[in-house]
Amino acid sequence: MTSADSRPWTSEYTNGLDPYGEPPYDSIVVAWRARVASSPNTVALRYFDGTLTADQLDRASDALAVAFASRGTARGDRVGVYLQNIPQYAITLLALWKLGAIAVPLNPMYRRRELRRLVDDAGAVGIICADNDIEETAQTLARGTVRWIISTSPLDFQSRNDPRVTKSVRRVAPATQGDVAELIREFEGQRPDDVKLSRDDVALITYTSGTTGPPKGAMNTHGNVLAVSTTFSDWAQVASGDVVLAVAPLFHITGAVINAVLSLTSDTTLVFTGRFHPEVVLEAFAEFGVTYTIGSITAFNAIAELPQASAAHFASVRNLYSGGAPVPPATVERFRERFGVYVHNAYGLTETTSGVIAVPPGAAAPVHTISGTLSIGVPLPNVVARILDPDGVPVSPGLQGELELSGPQVISGYWNNSEASRLALPDGRLLTGDVAIMDERGWVYVVDRIKDQINVSGFKVWPREVEDALYEHPAVHEAAVVGQHDDYRGETVVAFVSLKSGASATAAELIAFTRQRLAAYKSPRTVHIVESLPKTQTGKILRRELRDSTIVSLENPSKGVT
Repeated sequence: MTSADSRPWTSEYTNGLDPYGEPPYDSIVVAWRARVASSPNTVALRYFDGTLTADQLDRASDALAVAFASRGTARGDRVGVYLQNIPQYAITLLALWKLGAIAVPLNPMYRRRELRRLVDDAGAVGIICADNDIEETAQTLARGTVRWIISTSPLDFQSRNDPRVTKSVRRVAPATQGDVAELIREFEGQRPDDVKLSRDDVALITYTSGTTGPPKGAMNTHGNVLAVSTTFSDWAQVASGDVVLAVAPLFHITGAVINAVLSLTSDTTLVFTGRFHPEVVLEAFAEFGVTYTIGSITAFNAIAELPQASAAHFASVRNLYSGGAPVPPATVERFRERFGVYVHNAYGLTETTSGVIAVPPGAAAPVHTISGTLSIGVPLPNVVARILDPDGVPVSPGLQGELELSGPQVISGYWNNSEASRLALPDGRLLTGDVAIMDERGWVYVVDRIKDQINVSGFKVWPREVEDALYEHPAVHEAAVVGQHDDYRGETVVAFVSLKSGASATAAELIAFTRQRLAAYKSPRTVHIVESLPKTQTGKILRRELRDSTIVSLENPSKGVT
């Protein structure tokens, strides 16, 4: 059995990593200031042809922090960050943390009720959004907790204006409460009052669908974030002068912690390219000499599909990691054969503040003989992983059970949700809801999912939310949503729908209908219109049967609509 004192995986560690190592700082702000003090003139951020040194970024975030404070933002206040991967994201995070405020990363693909629900739950006092989203955001959040909206333009902090990313060079009028770049100029040279933070202070509230129910706000503390960013930096052998490319979106825990904070708190350059575009990201690898990044396997697959992509684009890369979605062994091999770079697996959750299990640099992940599953790696320093049977008893190596994780990376609970915290985090240990196997050497294989949650390119989709959107269509009688395997995305959203008597609707119409109400990745890519749905005797729809179903659409008996 694997106990808390038995860590066979440490034999797989490279470079003499301390299995019990802890970060030297108590807050992200202190870690950031140490970086600025040691190398103020090195480039901290790049955004196409724009750069900010560590000192310039420090002064910009000071000014923005004062601007936030002038609007009543104080320690413990929650502020939504509703942006793509642009420098203003990093500036905003540092500004909020300097005030002792809490950043609430919000997916900019969210619309209306899905955005309003998270903002209301967090009780956010303000929000930073792109200038193109001002009007809809203001309407969505009217009469709620938000007191101010500050906008920003993706045209700022660079002048290349790549049309593949910026779309338009037309500037939109800023929000009435101000524009980020203008506020930085207005409050230039001012500093916020010092706020002493501890490892227990919350840095982020990141929303996850979790393993059951609606989205829950994970409270990621400064200690949680540093425990992961510091450890993963050492693990991935990130060194002074390295170049980190922000491939994973910063509104996702992976992008926020082991791209952004990892880079900001070390003497490295963080490169932004806006919303993910495969050609732009491919070019950035070569242009900026990227040495490390982590992104979803979907992103790397999109890059690999580009005919112009070559090994030369990845010549500077030392370590490439993929997290957030399952990676088939064949995908890793195809990438390595074409580009000469091995994509290392990494595993983490919002509740573990990102990656806590990963493949060591230079190692190739083994494949589980029976299931054919590629290993997600071994637990990182100061992480304890156990595989439990249904009674909570650790199982022997090679046997499957639920993956449990504990350590300083694991959150203490969910925002304003003590019951969910009690169920998912008994005694501070996280029950992940993933079925896994650990071998005798400590390699972990995730072989199944306990719950019905769907993982699309690293984004979590709860079926009920999609079903609720489908039920809004007047022709829909019953709906069930499941995830099915997809080599490109990990999983894809599939809906089974029966229609009301005498009503009509096409699969394409239903897909379009959901896309008006949900983020694009949540909308079904396939809709099967069927005569009826399988149910239990009590009338509960059997998603399990649908997941592996051979049921075909009445509309298109061959395959439904994608």
